[in-house]
Amino acid sequence: MEKLYDLRVSRIIRLSSPKDLKEKLPVDERIAGTVIKGRREVENILTGKDSRLLVIVGPCSIHDTEAALEYARKLSALRTELQDDLCIMMRVYFEKPRTTLGWKGFINDPHLDDTYDIVHGLFYARKLLLDINALGLPAATEFLDPITPQYVADVVSWAAIGARTIESQTHRQMASGLSMPVGFKNSTDGRLNVAVDAIRSAMHPHSFLGIDQEGRSSVITTKGNPFGHLVLRGGDTPNYEPDSIALAESWIAKAGLEQSLLVDCSHANSGKKHEQQLKVWENILVQKTEGNKSIAGVMIESNICGGNQPFPEDPDKLRYGVSITDECLSWEETERMLREGAAVIHKLIR
Repeated sequence: MEKLYDLRVSRIIRLSSPKDLKEKLPVDERIAGTVIKGRREVENILTGKDSRLLVIVGPCSIHDTEAALEYARKLSALRTELQDDLCIMMRVYFEKPRTTLGWKGFINDPHLDDTYDIVHGLFYARKLLLDINALGLPAATEFLDPITPQYVADVVSWAAIGARTIESQTHRQMASGLSMPVGFKNSTDGRLNVAVDAIRSAMHPHSFLGIDQEGRSSVITTKGNPFGHLVLRGGDTPNYEPDSIALAESWIAKAGLEQSLLVDCSHANSGKKHEQQLKVWENILVQKTEGNKSIAGVMIESNICGGNQPFPEDPDKLRYGVSITDECLSWEETERMLREGAAVIHKLIR
């Protein structure tokens, strides 16, 4: 009989189970403490128990774990310095959604050469998350592939569902079972209703197909995630200014959700120009000074060096500490703006 399945599949490589990877790269008490503290901090900020501003900052994407860890060491020291006014977490993004084609991120293609060594990608993504948390610095990421969380979610304190997957039932179901607060971005064209619908959906229990810790196909039943929240990332036009914030607040109120949201200083809000992130940041600080209570935090794309670089055919030609995806602020710019922002927030909460 003619074969009926895998007709267009060229290769299948069996992965080790999430349990096996976690046994090779275990969580110790110090790392667990960082993760738990980070999650509680976000929960308390979202519910108004903590008046600090949440700041999720770091590279647009991780492609060099050595540079990422150097950045993490710098950010960890700044987190400690500014901890009374800002709750700083590192953006550690390993998966990149693509409208058509392009590099899909470190987990998918860690060698940057289309070899798709996902075994290597998962191992070193988890190792980097452990190393970052060991510094006392909580990590934040976007979950794109629904299988990935079983391998790394235990060392993540905040997660995002991105603008390209916000309408996906699969991602809403996944978010309902995640152990950390989840930010839902508005769609790429700026629609808020789809993000609000996603938040409401993820608050409820779901049952769906997935894998367990042994890597076996399973029916996963969740309890629902009570800490979903809106992230404004701009659309056809920016949506960080007061009128846009007021519109978002009205959508949140109509849905009966907690009046808390985050503003992404990058992406469509900055026109993908790294220097424009500072303009968004300053606008948010003004709104906070004028009494805004709903803006609980911001997202910022930042790296060791500013801007970005073309992704060449030869990975050895890449400049150290420079993004290969969206433009990022330099470390010096980031450090300066966060210190200035902490001074503003300090006056508001003291």
